[in-house]
Amino acid sequence: MTHAAARNASALAAGLLFGLGLAISQMVNPRKVLDFLDVAGNWDPSLVLVLGGAVGVAMLAFRFVLKRRQPIFDGEFHLPKTTKVDRRLLVGSAIFGVGWGIGGYCPGPGIAALSAASVEALVFVAGLAFGSFLYQRFAAPRD
Repeated sequence: MTHAAARNASALAAGLLFGLGLAISQMVNPRKVLDFLDVAGNWDPSLVLVLGGAVGVAMLAFRFVLKRRQPIFDGEFHLPKTTKVDRRLLVGSAIFGVGWGIGGYCPGPGIAALSAASVEALVFVAGLAFGSFLYQRFAAPRD
């Protein structure tokens, strides 16, 4: 297997594992997310366990992975170059949160929900793609 094929196989395996985790945790069900956000009504706290598990696994993985000189299938780690909290980050986070609260999807679960032939997910992903296009065209920092 070539280096590029191994990298692609690794990415496919990671994506499938991520999608399976989303399906098992019901993150592809927008009702689950909306019930988590509805603290004054039909609150479903189980999403805290999903988020806590994801953060815990990521924290452990980063401790070990970042001790390596480079990733297995790449020449360097691609980490953010800035860590400052600025207006762009805060506005983007707010837009993300409002969209998540309205629709019950964020990008990963929205894309995974396409496998269930959900019209809601299709509309969400189309909006996501259009918003990404607009950002790249009008707002992305230029090198």
